[in-house]
Amino acid sequence: MKLSWQTHNLDFSRKTYLMGILNVTPDSFSDGGLFFNEKNAIEQALRMVNDGADIIDIGGESTRPGAAPVSPKEEIERVVPVIKALAKNVNVPLSIDTCKAKVADEAVSAGASIINDISGLRFDRRMARVAAQHKVPVVIMHIQGTPAHMQKKPVYKSLIPEVMDYLREGIDIALKAGVREDMIIIDPGIGFGKTVDHNLEIINRLDEFTGFEKPILLGPSRKSFIGKLLGGLPVTERIEGTAAAIAIGISKGANIIRVHDIKEMSRISKIADAITKQ
Repeated sequence: MKLSWQTHNLDFSRKTYLMGILNVTPDSFSDGGLFFNEKNAIEQALRMVNDGADIIDIGGESTRPGAAPVSPKEEIERVVPVIKALAKNVNVPLSIDTCKAKVADEAVSAGASIINDISGLRFDRRMARVAAQHKVPVVIMHIQGTPAHMQKKPVYKSLIPEVMDYLREGIDIALKAGVREDMIIIDPGIGFGKTVDHNLEIINRLDEFTGFEKPILLGPSRKSFIGKLLGGLPVTERIEGTAAAIAIGISKGANIIRVHDIKEMSRISKIADAITKQ
């Protein structure tokens, strides 16, 4: 399986690709405020590329549980200058992490070339058209509820079938808007309307999602379920737990891993790939 667009080519038979997280926000759960400054954000992105990031995912609105919404104007003001600067300085694809079509449109026009939508094209129905018009890949993620309420007792009658149905409907929305079949990436949405047990089940059964015949993105990095499983460890001490989730995720079919700690997770993914891609 491959993903080819513009000047980019991702060959998933060869390796697992690392998507580096760049939060240009004051309130993200793991690094809120560290890269809110444009200069700091650019330096962090360059550092991640140097450490082995294959994609940089840039977000201007926190999606942590209970996060306050940000206007499209403010989100654009946060991300577009960073994207413009990075587009001139790195060769890896830049992803815009947003659920607003206007933000995605401005970001892609500025140099981003992937749209990563946590709502699976639901919160803003114009998003699919933006992806189609720009001819860029789109990540369709599963979420139950909204970031403000998603972790208030999430319940499923049948977790995996419900997540799959949501992704299937998102794929249909994309295709009807004109997005090419081979430009769609799926993400089961670790931590987005999921309990600890839900997250564990998704990772354990990730291989079932390979039936979509789409690249699978997995994002367990530093998530709260890891902290809870390890006795309440803070965000800064979840690197080993993240590594374990990533190694198992790769063994179950993940193609893209969305992470904070690129240097360490690059080493993990290389070993996991060496074992699983023989």
